[in-house]
Amino acid sequence: MGRTAAERALARSYTTGDGRVGFDVTGLSVEHRSDRSVTLTYRLTVRRQGCQEERWEFTLPWRDKSFADVFTSSAAGPERLRMLVSLVRTLLEEWWDTKEYDRRSAKAGRRCP
Repeated sequence: MGRTAAERALARSYTTGDGRVGFDVTGLSVEHRSDRSVTLTYRLTVRRQGCQEERWEFTLPWRDKSFADVFTSSAAGPERLRMLVSLVRTLLEEWWDTKEYDRRSAKAGRRCP
């Protein structure tokens, strides 16, 4: 089975709005659970100007079932898809910014060799 529209959109690499951090998505797995929740596991190369690239794995449990249709649709509505991608990227950036001092954030990611 091919990837859904949401999976394709979420698997795209991007740079933060201020241009300071680039998230190169090297892999994304999406685990659909029977309760309609989803777990996203990203494999990332993170780029920052003046710093060496870092490789990370980041796991995001997504329990908001209001987006279940977007995750499973082959042709999700563009506005809802845009909203989902924006929310996930915001959570990814929050993890990145807080992983050094927030224990819950630290548990969501692990540095890869």
